[in-house]
Amino acid sequence: MAARASGEAVQSLVEGLARLMGRERVSTAPAVREQHGKDESWHPSLPPDAVVFPRSTAEVGEIVRRAAALRVPVIAFGTGTSLEGHVGAPYGGITISLRDMNRVLAVNAADMDARVEAGVTRKQINAFLRDTGLFFPVDPGADATLGGMAATGASGTNAVRYGTMRENVLAMTVVLADGSVVRTGSRARKSSSGYDLTRLFVGSEGTLGVITELDLRLYGIPEAVSAAVAAFPSLGAAVETTIATIQAGVPVARVELLDGATIAAVNRYSGLSHKEAPTLFFEFHGSAAGVKEQAGAVQAIAAEHGAEGFAWTATAEERNRLWQARHDAYYAILALRPGAGGWPTDVCVPISRLSECIRETLEDMKDLPFPAGIVGHVGDGNFHVAFVIDRENAEEVKAAERFNARLIARALAMDGTATGEHGVGRGKIKYMEREHGAALAVMRRIKRALDPDNLMNPGKVVEA
Repeated sequence: MAARASGEAVQSLVEGLARLMGRERVSTAPAVREQHGKDESWHPSLPPDAVVFPRSTAEVGEIVRRAAALRVPVIAFGTGTSLEGHVGAPYGGITISLRDMNRVLAVNAADMDARVEAGVTRKQINAFLRDTGLFFPVDPGADATLGGMAATGASGTNAVRYGTMRENVLAMTVVLADGSVVRTGSRARKSSSGYDLTRLFVGSEGTLGVITELDLRLYGIPEAVSAAVAAFPSLGAAVETTIATIQAGVPVARVELLDGATIAAVNRYSGLSHKEAPTLFFEFHGSAAGVKEQAGAVQAIAAEHGAEGFAWTATAEERNRLWQARHDAYYAILALRPGAGGWPTDVCVPISRLSECIRETLEDMKDLPFPAGIVGHVGDGNFHVAFVIDRENAEEVKAAERFNARLIARALAMDGTATGEHGVGRGKIKYMEREHGAALAVMRRIKRALDPDNLMNPGKVVEA
């Protein structure tokens, strides 16, 4: 358990950093602290004592070194789009905002990789790459920083074809808890040399170190892209279509599920007119002939499962509108109850258990005293439930907590995980032992070895 930073230590650190970096890059303003103490989750803000804005790995190393000497906790911050209370400061301390570390350092087109600072966002890197014929595919929806995406092990709509951050980070530069700097991995596409430290830091949520630079795997922009929307008579039919598509080896790029209630919300929020029924959104990448073949195969599978129409869209404008509507599904659900707050959660199960898990979850949702909807990256067994609750209503909060606990227990019973992509943060830390058993003790030993004073984002992932 971490100790709260002492006021004297924080003041000494802030004054020293202001002399080092300039007063304008060290803030104790309440509004700045509040902004950096909260993410997009339902968790209340836990502001740090100060926020600092470094511009280089060397500066991050010096900040962490000074914080360690004074026993002041350190929290890394990207854009604050995480969903499980990752960025709050339960023990006070300082937040390191990586906002100003936003340079694309190198693009190696021949090797299809790039090196970036951690504050570069996913939209920024793809805008930078536009004229190279390459793109970075991991798309969690929000325009998150790439450092934050690596720290939380983000994935998103493209994961079924291109993988998650875990598969797409080749190497990284990390500042450890004592302020020392290490580089993990190399630009080589494979290695049998030593422990895989890159994968250790991906998903560590800033609890083992501060990621400052990343080497990323890039991909060629597809020659042809096509998207389709299909409504189904039931969620089970939609999920079975997905399973059959994956088992048939169709290299679909995206396959997203929205339940009928979410489609209705999306129609109102985004001005669309989809049939208000369980719906799959597909996207296909490849050559013109390959895309046509993929889409035809999926259309035939969907028809076997009772798909009610298969609407195509081939223009970039139509596709962008379609996928923006999918990304806005959470906000569409929130709009069902103006003034209330959102509580998004996620689980992931083996794809063979996905239909069963969603069916039982839908049955469980019938008695909820507030609106809720399901969306899912069903190509890899990951789905989300979003509640819209009155956070001041203790009974609603308790009902949401009970439902979330049942959802996670259901996923774990099916040999799944408590979170497929949101991460642990503060929100799911209490489920770690149930999921990992004795392996959690190994994680604690790693945490203590790299961060013996428990200063790196304490209170998240594991209780050290």
